[in-house]
Amino acid sequence: MTADSSFERRTERALASLRGLAVGDALGSQFFVPAHYPLLKKRQLPDAPWQWTDDTEMACSVLAVLIEHRRIDQDALALSFAEHHDFDRGYGPAVNRLLRLVREGGDWRELASALFKGQGSWGNGAAMRIAPLGAWYADDPEQATHQAEISAYPTHQHREAVVGAMAVAAAAALVAAPAGPPTPKDLLDGVIALVPRSAVGAGLRRARDMLDYGDAGTVAAVLGCGRRTTAHDTVPFALWSAARGLGAYERAIWDTAQVGGDMDTTCAIVGGVVASGEDGAPPREWVERTEELPGWVPVTARGRS
Repeated sequence: MTADSSFERRTERALASLRGLAVGDALGSQFFVPAHYPLLKKRQLPDAPWQWTDDTEMACSVLAVLIEHRRIDQDALALSFAEHHDFDRGYGPAVNRLLRLVREGGDWRELASALFKGQGSWGNGAAMRIAPLGAWYADDPEQATHQAEISAYPTHQHREAVVGAMAVAAAAALVAAPAGPPTPKDLLDGVIALVPRSAVGAGLRRARDMLDYGDAGTVAAVLGCGRRTTAHDTVPFALWSAARGLGAYERAIWDTAQVGGDMDTTCAIVGGVVASGEDGAPPREWVERTEELPGWVPVTARGRS
């Protein structure tokens, strides 16, 4: 395989993951509208258009940096986050302020490390945006976790947030691997082996032990579903749901959304991971109802294939 064809294949995989992420994000966000809650219970689609949130906006920056640099360049990533920051996309207050200050010339290293009394943020923001990177590195899941770790620091420097990003990237890489997606247990085993011991890792081990549970609500009650918007309250359940939904995007998203919690983020993670696989694309109708990706994303990324 030539360098050009390898780059094209990486880009195709990452774009497929990004589209899955955006659709999951956009649909999940619709169910914060009270009038749409009965639709969720019936698994009925809200009317178009579905607007995506900060999950997708930041994932677009991850992809743009990968395309330009062929790896994560932290300064370029921080600048892209700041330049494309849309306050109305649902960012948390700490990241809103951080990105505004970066846009005004602040140093992301100082700003991110100072958050939450110097502990850094342990929110789920680094994890929600990273699945396309995992798909990019499908031939090298260890590199996926390394690049995901690097990608977290411009906004999230608490260890749990970093490990959350590593876990999601590892999952997407394993699902997108040339040999095809693993079994649900193989997927979670592979992720657990690639991330350091942490609260996220402990949650993933519990998630693996609950793969035979059929009720997502019961699993979410044990693992969390993002209600606290922390990485360790979000990533284990999202990857449990993705593992259970391999090759079945529609079912995976409905199962994820119906437990509530941080639905745009959990559905973004699940959508990005499941869509990394060859047979994991979202339904065309869902894609057509979803707001198009922003104009600054490379043209091929905005296509509706």
